[in-house]
Amino acid sequence: MAEPEGTVINTEVKQKDPREALVIAVTTRAIFKLEEEHKLYLEKGKEEYTRHQLANQDKPLPPGTAFAFIQAAQYVNKKILESNPAEKGLFDILVLSNNSPESGVRIINSANHYGLEISKFCFVSDEDSTQYLKSHGVKLFLSADRTDVCNALQRGVSAALVFQQEVQAPSSPLRVVFDGDAVLFSDETEQVFREQGLEGALRYERAMEAVPMGEGPLKAFAMHLGKMRKKFTQETSPIRTYLVTARSGRDMGVRAIKTLQEWGLAIDEAFFMDGAPKGPILSQIQPHIFFDDGLHNIQGAQDVGVPSAWVP
Repeated sequence: MAEPEGTVINTEVKQKDPREALVIAVTTRAIFKLEEEHKLYLEKGKEEYTRHQLANQDKPLPPGTAFAFIQAAQYVNKKILESNPAEKGLFDILVLSNNSPESGVRIINSANHYGLEISKFCFVSDEDSTQYLKSHGVKLFLSADRTDVCNALQRGVSAALVFQQEVQAPSSPLRVVFDGDAVLFSDETEQVFREQGLEGALRYERAMEAVPMGEGPLKAFAMHLGKMRKKFTQETSPIRTYLVTARSGRDMGVRAIKTLQEWGLAIDEAFFMDGAPKGPILSQIQPHIFFDDGLHNIQGAQDVGVPSAWVP
């Protein structure tokens, strides 16, 4: 596979097989806190930004929203290799950046400072860097840029928008929370709800109860995560997955559960919130990342310090 110009292979890290690994691409602003630097870039331009990054190349950047998620993925790799040193179904992390390679030195130094297991750093000057996601076999893309995320979703790659926030550092194992409709599942029922209201949506769900829902934008990533989870028993797994949905369990829960069974996707815990705020339950779970399509739910997660990613 030809690497794009500006790709730096991290020789400190054992390279993973992208055909078997769960490849996650993160942008620099998703993994590190770069708000001041980004502001400088927007106000003073690329040259001033590059000068600043070069002058501070030995000063580690503070962790960003996706940092703890990447650390937890690294913990999962460690546990997998402890049980089978020959296993290739690991997390593979790459950084995708619109930085020039020279201003990217600080990014590499920061990753090394924290001991992050990042296989490749791709510094590309193209306007749309998401064109390289498929060639790297990326299964999940996390970015702080909405256009990037929309472009990735259009290319058929699971993607979500990360908001910069102060986050608590949850302990292992890796905990991932998915919303249901328009995230794990398609938004078919949400469309009926918008057109026909709650009664119409309930009628639709009852009529379609035996029919699995269509796949949502994060189904492919969730399935790969589920495949990794199956390497362990439930008690020993370093991965825990959750469904936290606005659906009511009484009227709309059965179809959701049947869909997961049809897909063969085991979820550790499911919460049917019946429209109640998700913040309190997320605060209890303390996930490394929470995916939702509703900005009000993202705000609720941020209010309790939970790292969240919006699926537009």
